[in-house]
Amino acid sequence: MSKKLLTAVVMGSALVAAAPAMAYEAGDIIVRVGAANANTDTSDKVLGGALDLDVSNDTSVGITGTYMLTDQVGIELLAATPFNHEINSGVAGQIGKTKHLPPTLSVQWFPMGSGSKVQPYVGAGINYTTFFSEEATGALAGSKLKLSDSVGFAVQAGIDIALNDNWLLNAAVWKVDLETDVKLDGTKIGKVEIDPTVYMISVGYKF
Repeated sequence: MSKKLLTAVVMGSALVAAAPAMAYEAGDIIVRVGAANANTDTSDKVLGGALDLDVSNDTSVGITGTYMLTDQVGIELLAATPFNHEINSGVAGQIGKTKHLPPTLSVQWFPMGSGSKVQPYVGAGINYTTFFSEEATGALAGSKLKLSDSVGFAVQAGIDIALNDNWLLNAAVWKVDLETDVKLDGTKIGKVEIDPTVYMISVGYKF
């Protein structure tokens, strides 16, 4: 394991050393496309927590677009193809399914100068999550399940590594405040906090 880790560190260092400088300027547009994993952190207040709910993780196609307002400040929109989740109960097994879309708008700060071979950044903004295609299953089959949309705060961190003047590799992570009301057959039965951490590995292009 230590030899593999050392090899990965050496290869990563060589990649960074070989990378050209990545100069971001006001007016640039950076588009990134890759794999995004929504890793949930579920806690519920449904029927006093009696169902012990858990929302499964899922991986989808993530897309981000950043517009540079200045050489060091950008505004980013995160989008994705739908995430699919199972809703499981510790006492009743799988009781539902849902899909969601998580558009997130963030302001980003790139602290490094234009001569840097890597461009780390941090950001903060607003997430809007919309749920759809809810389906009650298992013990709740035949009931109508509905999850309300959510608006919450989001923070992020990421890094771009230049491959040439336009192409780049990116790794990013977001932490999202996500809470939804749960209705069964039209009656609200509680809330679920999902609070996902979203990890994304992508390839990007600077226009």
